[in-house]
Amino acid sequence: MAPSSCGRHHRGMTSRAELRSMLTGFRVSAALSVAAELGISDLLADGPRTLEELAAATSADRDTLLRLLHALVTIGVYDRGEDGSFTSTALGEGLRSDVEASMRPLARTLQDPAVWAAWGHLRHSVQTGENAFAALHGTDVWTHRAAHPEHNAIFNDNMTMLSSLVADAVASSYDFGDRTSVVDVGGGHGTLLAAILTRHPHLIGTVFDLPHAVADGPPAGLASRWTVATGSFFERVPSGDAIVLKSVLHDWPDDRCVDILTTCRQALPAHGVVLVVETVLDRPGHEVLAAFSDLNMLALPGGRERTEAEYGALFRRAGLRLARTVDTGTQMSVLEAGPGRG
Repeated sequence: MAPSSCGRHHRGMTSRAELRSMLTGFRVSAALSVAAELGISDLLADGPRTLEELAAATSADRDTLLRLLHALVTIGVYDRGEDGSFTSTALGEGLRSDVEASMRPLARTLQDPAVWAAWGHLRHSVQTGENAFAALHGTDVWTHRAAHPEHNAIFNDNMTMLSSLVADAVASSYDFGDRTSVVDVGGGHGTLLAAILTRHPHLIGTVFDLPHAVADGPPAGLASRWTVATGSFFERVPSGDAIVLKSVLHDWPDDRCVDILTTCRQALPAHGVVLVVETVLDRPGHEVLAAFSDLNMLALPGGRERTEAEYGALFRRAGLRLARTVDTGTQMSVLEAGPGRG
């Protein structure tokens, strides 16, 4: 074989290996999800544990648990000592439930069979434009979660974790200036609102969400500036001079986004702003995360990630004008819009 042919063959085999790793990535996701559900990293928090101890603590079959742990050892999530005991690595620590920005809630969302099945229905979405989850299950993902409190609780924990990764950056990047009140629409447990109120002590805030999603109470030290309201953002939202929508619009198709933004505009005073916190497709950085988040929106809630121009068009349809886009140093940007068509 000629040298040039050898080079092409080597590159071809390398690319095939990379492609194979991509194609079988779901196996890694599944293994991590099971480890998170069983709480393996929590069990290893205080040091090495034997297979027998882990099997007893998780009510798992000894042999099959060993196979799972062996697979996770090969990818660096756990280590196995010469005595056969298992310990956690830095990667595995990220699946502990008691660490900052724990990935355990994200991993546990994959334990919902309906979520797995929806991704398996992705081709239907690509060929028809329809939402995979609804097409397969006959209901939308929000109704499904409301009917399954155990999955809804995990989803809410995951949203809290994801918000915690960017909340401080969003709160410090946007200048709330002479604003006095903030409403966190679809705010769930209020992670972002807590960061904003902590960073800007002159503000009062309201977290607004559906009854099964909203936080029970304020974080420590914020009770005097914190209120909770429940309802649907398609019907009404509390009034405030800064209304925040973080990771809300990307869940919905365009027409429903216009409905949400219109409801928000109706709650704004003349000097108020709507602050949309989202991953924006046409801004540099985080391209892979943004692109696959876009597919996730297609498969699960039925929305999409958007460009700045596309958000500007949604604002105009709702009687708002995009004033500026603020970079937060994370994958999220803050799109500021006020009353008036621009």
